[in-house]
Amino acid sequence: MRPMGDADELKQRGLDRTVARRAWGLTRPYRRRLVAFVALIVLVSAVSALPPLIIRDIIDVAIPGGDQTRLLWGFAGLVSIGLIVGGISMVERWLSSSIGEELILDLRTMLYRHVHTMPIAFFTRTQTGSLITRLNNDVIGAQRALTGTLGGIIDNLIGVTVVLSVMFALEWRVTLIAVALLPLFIIPARIVGRRLQKLSRESMGLNAEMNTVMTERFHVAGALLVKLFGRVDREVEGFHDRAAQVARIGVKQAITGRTLFAALGFVGALATALVYLVGGLIVIGNPAVQVGTVVALGLYVTQLYGPLAQLSNARVDLMTALVSFERVFEVLDLPRPIEDAPDAVELTEPRGHVRFEDVSFRYPAAGDATLVSLEGPRSPHGEDASDWILRHVDLDLPPGTMLALVGPSGAGKTTLSTLVSRLYDVTEGRVTLDGHDVREVTLTSLAGAIGVVSQDPHLFHDSIAMNLRYARPEATDAELVAAARAARIHDTIAALPDGFDTIVGERGYRLSGGEKQRVSIARVLLKDPAVVILDEATAHLDTESERLVQAALKETLAGRTSIVIAHRLSTVVDADEIAVLQGGRIVERGAHGALLAQGGLYAELARTQLVANDA
Repeated sequence: MRPMGDADELKQRGLDRTVARRAWGLTRPYRRRLVAFVALIVLVSAVSALPPLIIRDIIDVAIPGGDQTRLLWGFAGLVSIGLIVGGISMVERWLSSSIGEELILDLRTMLYRHVHTMPIAFFTRTQTGSLITRLNNDVIGAQRALTGTLGGIIDNLIGVTVVLSVMFALEWRVTLIAVALLPLFIIPARIVGRRLQKLSRESMGLNAEMNTVMTERFHVAGALLVKLFGRVDREVEGFHDRAAQVARIGVKQAITGRTLFAALGFVGALATALVYLVGGLIVIGNPAVQVGTVVALGLYVTQLYGPLAQLSNARVDLMTALVSFERVFEVLDLPRPIEDAPDAVELTEPRGHVRFEDVSFRYPAAGDATLVSLEGPRSPHGEDASDWILRHVDLDLPPGTMLALVGPSGAGKTTLSTLVSRLYDVTEGRVTLDGHDVREVTLTSLAGAIGVVSQDPHLFHDSIAMNLRYARPEATDAELVAAARAARIHDTIAALPDGFDTIVGERGYRLSGGEKQRVSIARVLLKDPAVVILDEATAHLDTESERLVQAALKETLAGRTSIVIAHRLSTVVDADEIAVLQGGRIVERGAHGALLAQGGLYAELARTQLVANDA
């Protein structure tokens, strides 16, 4: 599972010492185990070089001399070496797996934490599948770089050094012949290896496309769309075509791989035959060289070519491995424009006094909010900062005040509400909560002071109880029941066979829209925030669901500061103040009756959109 890259391109790259240094820095907690791991590799290489020497002694000394004791010692030595190598390899495997799995754990945790600290703009532009790949494939690739690639290079270097040293000591002429045949072994490996690498990249790309299709179509919304448009046969046909391409690539990989093994097997057989031929001629012409030496050299040849062939691609393997670390660090190095200030303070017992002071806002440029490699297809426009979304907004919401935001679509209503909870930071001006600039309080305490009920609330694929406890994990069952009763959802939950243990399904699709909405309201009630933001919470509900949700909302908003974004007249008329936005500016403000009397934009909205939706 190499990262997709081109071997020729990787060869041209120099070793990025910064990446290598950072990657090595991640191993700090495991240095002792790494040292032990390398020591065991050296020990295994040394011990593995002994069997041919023992066999040489048996052939040249024990058998010709009829020395049964020496023969038994040789037998015992071979068996003992097998047991020792097996035991050491178990310990070596434990060391490599423990280091690798703990490194994966550390990297995944670091990435997961860092991603969750990114602004919401990051998630609006990033492909979820690409991001998940970083947390899975690239993290595993980084781990293999450490315990697989680096360990393999060290193992092969030590193995080749030991074997060549012993071979030269035994018979230098035969050893030179074996080394001279090395190109015949390496050239097929490199030619076919590049072909296999190309097929592997192609296979990974096709598999990624197939997985993307399955992810989109197996999602509840995707499956619903397929059924509503009657596209099952077309979907199956398209999936079959992609799967067939994967199958064809799989066959090519299998045949190409077998061709490589056949070629290497032939070259290995040729090298062994030449060793015995030349060694035999030397034995015939020089009685001082014995048969056991030739046999030992033949055995060493089988230990030599494999590691040497792998070392021939060591640079590409190392560069490829470092690509995984680069891709991981690429995400970890993303700046976090929204984070706690060094001197951020905790909000304690928030009262909910919200102020917008000459607030202007524009969405940041793409480069400030995301990573190009995580976006997928990009639009040629929209990479720079947006035009002004909000301009010079001033609002004052004393504790317990209800502010309604109305206006045409795209006026900036939702954007204005997101500035309170710091989903985005203001471009100019400031937003304060209880006199504190929201940029100067901790994000955790700010989140604890604000509750949001959105138009399409998100529920996790878990029980109703766990979704409610997401707001307050320590909440008791009695508190869950109280919140559910206040949200007018308790009777519905109680009527379910599993009650609060009912699994709601992905995104809560097993519940109706009104039920999901009321569960989300119960979740906010359980959180008990000082400020509540309602973003068109009743926009798409039927009359009965809206009635229940409205009753739940009155319970939710009692005694709290609230910002309500709504299109329905019934939600707006009770507001202490209504702010009418158009083009990012407040063009009207006041109570319902006064705004109707003005006969301006609000009155027009009330006659058309608001009244129509309320009918």
